[in-house]
Amino acid sequence: MDPAASPTAGAPPAQPSYIPPFGMRTIIGCLGMLLAVHVAGFNEHITEIGLTDIRGAMHIGHDEGTWFTSIYESFNIAAMAFTPWFYMTFSIYRFSIFMTAVLAMLSIPLPFMPDMISLCFLRAAQGLSAGCLPPVLMTVMLKYLPPPIKVFGIGGYAMSATFGPNLGGPLEAMWFEHVGWRWLYWEVIPFSIIAIAMMAYGLPRDPVHLERFKKFNWRGFFIGVPSIICVVTVLYQGDRLDWFRSPIISHLTFWGGALFVGFLFHEWHHHSPFFRLQYWKNRNITMSLLTLVAVLIICGLMLEVPMTYLEAVRGYRPIQAAPVALTVALPQLIMLPLTAALCNSARVDCRYVLAFGMSCLALSAFLGTWLTPDWVRDNFYVMQGLQIFGQPMVVIPVLMLATMSLGPADGPFISGMVNMLKGMANAFATAIFEILLRRREQYHSTMLLDRAGNNATSLSGMGDPIHAAISNTSPDSDHVARNTLQIFHTYLHEQSITLALVDIYFVVMCICIFYVALTAVLPKRVYPPGKGPAPPIPAAAREPDPEPAPSSIPATAH
Repeated sequence: MDPAASPTAGAPPAQPSYIPPFGMRTIIGCLGMLLAVHVAGFNEHITEIGLTDIRGAMHIGHDEGTWFTSIYESFNIAAMAFTPWFYMTFSIYRFSIFMTAVLAMLSIPLPFMPDMISLCFLRAAQGLSAGCLPPVLMTVMLKYLPPPIKVFGIGGYAMSATFGPNLGGPLEAMWFEHVGWRWLYWEVIPFSIIAIAMMAYGLPRDPVHLERFKKFNWRGFFIGVPSIICVVTVLYQGDRLDWFRSPIISHLTFWGGALFVGFLFHEWHHHSPFFRLQYWKNRNITMSLLTLVAVLIICGLMLEVPMTYLEAVRGYRPIQAAPVALTVALPQLIMLPLTAALCNSARVDCRYVLAFGMSCLALSAFLGTWLTPDWVRDNFYVMQGLQIFGQPMVVIPVLMLATMSLGPADGPFISGMVNMLKGMANAFATAIFEILLRRREQYHSTMLLDRAGNNATSLSGMGDPIHAAISNTSPDSDHVARNTLQIFHTYLHEQSITLALVDIYFVVMCICIFYVALTAVLPKRVYPPGKGPAPPIPAAAREPDPEPAPSSIPATAH
């Protein structure tokens, strides 16, 4: 996909403004862009996973810490939706380097902020800069790579959804345990320097198109940004504030939802939108976007469940739970290229790969329904092994279905939409996990207490094993009784959390089965570039766009 403007009516799609000769220099530039996106992802997941350690070191309360995360995520997702217009205007080369540099420089003062207001202000700016990078990566991989290996570029982009999130926990454990908590912020600095050097050397210097500001979609921008921020904040803060019993959540939902609906209506009718909603008429794009959201929610839930169990029930530290995440993360460096090579063959239908990957995730979730309080870290390895195959076999075909049926001028209009939905999926995963965990834990706790109370008389003849075990620890019978009750409630808490996590696995399994069936109904087959019939150009791509095409302005070489 190329960030050129949409073609005129009745004309074929505009050709890319400039495609550099493919070689080692282009590869280095693309890898630099990939590294910059991973740096942004590490910054997000490390500080999110290590929030407990950060709160303790910076003396931040629990409620304030939740805003620390939600403010970053809201600005991060809002930036993803509007980035394509800005990198088309300022050029990929300048925009990418500038945003990576801003991300790194903002991390320097973060550990020294004196209060939550200044800390959240910097985190918002850092989330804004980090959210600008993933949409650029999608365009870079599909614009500068030749057709025979474009699918491998899609695999590189898929790393941000499979490799990066699973590596966040182990990196957080390493930095905190062996280096220091400040490096949870500063770890982006050395990697950003390397990424900037690689992009400065390898990315072509496209021209700047500042004349595009004359036709900037100001109304859509000022409606869309606050609406997305409101919606994401509701998803991250809703469960903590008890949803619509909170005036804050009620107002954010009403006004944010109204603005978001108005934003979508405005984008549908605007002559130069940030993304074209008409793409949803395309069956492949509809299926791929819905599946992408579901897959990222599934991956987020399946990453969160074992970590929550090991920390809440077994008392693991992050460094002790890290091997579970590394089991999925490190093999992705091999599985992603292998899956891309498989999907790059014209004899392989990516829809079958997608169905097989979803089946692996469903089987992994089914095994998770056998979870008991006796499990330890090693019991999760078989489930994680299935995810090694399932995650790349789902993400890469989904991205192929979304991108291979588009023309070269459609990149900016689909890139922002895909990345905004990608960010929204993470917010939905967080909200769904918190809702299910809290409500199902309360339900199981109530049911277990009810059973214990109803059966207390019938079980009294069997004795009290907890009281018998600790009766010799103190001569004070009241003290022993209090300890007995406390131990009983500890066991009850462990059981209720475990049963709630089992319910989450069951929900994930049902979602996977549903999408396996949906794969057989909705999408049409797509072929790798140059290995099948030419895909039809979506109707949205044939609509006229009054903006001048950047391809009419020659670009400089490296």
